[in-house]
Amino acid sequence: MKNSSRRKFIQKASLASLGLATYSLSSFGKPGFPRIAANDKINVGVIGVNGMGWSDLTSFMKIPEVNVVGLCDVDDNVLNYRKYELAKNGIQTKTYGDYRKLLENKDLDVVIIGTPDHWHCLQMVEACEAGKDVYVEKPIGNSIEECNVMVAAQKRYNRAVQVGQWQRSMPHFVDALNFLKSGKLGKIRTVKAWAYQGWMRNIEVKPDGPVPAGVNYDLWLGPAPKRPFNPNRFHFQFRWFWDYAGGLMTDWGVHLIDYALLGMDASFPKSAVALGGKYAYPDGAHETPDTLATVYEFDGYNMLWEHAQSISNGNYGKDHGISYIGNNGTLVLWRGGWEVIPDEKRMEAIPVQPNKGSGLDLHTVNFIQAVKSRDFSKLTCPIQAGAHVALVCQMGNISYKTGSKVSWDQAKGKFNEEKANALIGAKYNNGFKVPKV
Repeated sequence: MKNSSRRKFIQKASLASLGLATYSLSSFGKPGFPRIAANDKINVGVIGVNGMGWSDLTSFMKIPEVNVVGLCDVDDNVLNYRKYELAKNGIQTKTYGDYRKLLENKDLDVVIIGTPDHWHCLQMVEACEAGKDVYVEKPIGNSIEECNVMVAAQKRYNRAVQVGQWQRSMPHFVDALNFLKSGKLGKIRTVKAWAYQGWMRNIEVKPDGPVPAGVNYDLWLGPAPKRPFNPNRFHFQFRWFWDYAGGLMTDWGVHLIDYALLGMDASFPKSAVALGGKYAYPDGAHETPDTLATVYEFDGYNMLWEHAQSISNGNYGKDHGISYIGNNGTLVLWRGGWEVIPDEKRMEAIPVQPNKGSGLDLHTVNFIQAVKSRDFSKLTCPIQAGAHVALVCQMGNISYKTGSKVSWDQAKGKFNEEKANALIGAKYNNGFKVPKV
């Protein structure tokens, strides 16, 4: 394939799939974007190519040394379309309906996992066991037990594992935290993180029906409970059902709460209490709350998480973000930029400092550099960091499910409440077993 054709394909795919600013391909070859010999390729395969798995792949393909050797999906309709998209631009690759067959490919170096959340743990562990490095989408697991297992697997098999929390690679996010660490805001007493997603409307109840042609539904379910096929639970909508995911708390929360924790150098909260429900659409098909407020208790400050579907007007007029509220002023950070709002005249205002560059592209480059160097300390979001924020988000969901405040004993790695501890574990079904590492 000619370079110009490859370049045009990548640019189109990036803009269509990501909705993000695309890093110029001319950046490659400059510091941070090394070129290597043609015979020193890194062979990449993808499990789950419908959503973020495809977005991740198009980002990886901008890196000259990356070679695509396999696409895997349980939906032949998606799989064949993605293969066609690559083939029409001169990229030939193998396809797989079962991820275990992909992992048997001896030429495979890196696995991108873009499947629903309930599959992340099993696939990441088996990929590491097969000797592959892994780029796994967030949130890393659908339970606290899975988070712990994934951390243990990375350590045992000594593989590079990057979590797809690409906000960590956005330059303006890094700049905002550098300002926060300067101390100019004074003592931080409250941190807020929120996601108000106005585009998320009601999911109307639909009857169960036949499995679509070309879909291996049993393999899509995997370790999740056996249920009849329902279109509301399939593809993107899986996020709103407890069998497969944790709602907005884990979908957006892992991105935003992550930076709340980073900014405060926080470990784990002492307690969490979550209140909410299906307030917007009480008769909707979704199970996870469309409205939720969660208070996390830390020493010397509180952290608040808020989310709401079908409302766009969040804090400071932003539909998502993080704010650090100090004695002298407030730093507001979101994907579009950051600013400082002074409290009275205690400090100078800082106008909006806009985003520059694609966090996803920088994130995938960071991962490939770690794969090549084998220096995993350079990873922007290693599995340990992904597990940290995923556990904090799970604390909020567990408080919501139990209907009570929960407190965390970090030394013991469990709650002080037995009702909450009953929700730590992963319950696998259909002959699948939680990995033992």
